[in-house]
Amino acid sequence: MAEADLDVVIRSMAKKQVKALAEAARRRQGRLMGMAGKAKDKASRDRYRQLAKTTRELAAAAARRLEITAENTAESYARSIKKAAEELAAAKPKEAPAAKAKPAKKK
Repeated sequence: MAEADLDVVIRSMAKKQVKALAEAARRRQGRLMGMAGKAKDKASRDRYRQLAKTTRELAAAAARRLEITAENTAESYARSIKKAAEELAAAKPKEAPAAKAKPAKKK
């Protein structure tokens, strides 16, 4: 059942997106901290540091939401495939006796 592996694909795509998000957040935080280091006055330095901290926190929250959404989607897909397989298995025995019956010959 190759279709059942789609939940694995959903999880792996989410993992790649989370890694990309984390990398972008690290770069932006690094850039902001670099700007804080070059700032001329204390107010600017504090503002850049606060922006860097907020960026890190918001990126972590977005990554968590992305992981949760992907996990929910993958689990929902797996449940629906399992349910469809069970319904198909339950429907086959009912249809099998009808298929074995021979049609009446026409005269």
